[in-house]
Amino acid sequence: MIFREHPDWYAKADEAGNKWGIPIPVLMAIMHQESRFVSDAKPPRTTCLWIFPGPRPSTAYGYAQALDETWEKYKDETGNWGADRDEFQDAVDFVGWYCRRNSILCNITPDDAFHQYLAYHEGQGGYNAKTYERKPALKKIALSVKRRALEYSRQLSACEQEFAPRGRCCFWPF
Repeated sequence: MIFREHPDWYAKADEAGNKWGIPIPVLMAIMHQESRFVSDAKPPRTTCLWIFPGPRPSTAYGYAQALDETWEKYKDETGNWGADRDEFQDAVDFVGWYCRRNSILCNITPDDAFHQYLAYHEGQGGYNAKTYERKPALKKIALSVKRRALEYSRQLSACEQEFAPRGRCCFWPF
């Protein structure tokens, strides 16, 4: 129960959702897929000679697995200069900002978790070039994100009325 485990997250997710026009279940499903809600998540290192740790394949970091360059663009465009990728509030705001850009630049509806995730993963240019079409595994992951967002939506609709400043919800991270 993610909002019971982290009661302050609902208000932060709700704020980001309202600010960017992206439903909370879509935001949370993408973050779950990217980091499983681990604040300091990083991609696994490669190996050298099968035993020595090598470099990481990308600069992805934090709840949203935002790349360095994209995170800097987010901070520049939003003026959120103190934002940290390992802070939930900043990460959920980033996901909302990115999904809003997906809606504008890729013509994806805010509640379309499947296509929002494809654009999140591939970038707006990659999405518009349909790079995901050659990636059946990615499309399977996007379907999983869509299913999780639908489940989160059902859970949230059943308990969101409980939310007041000190309310709790039954939102499961699975």
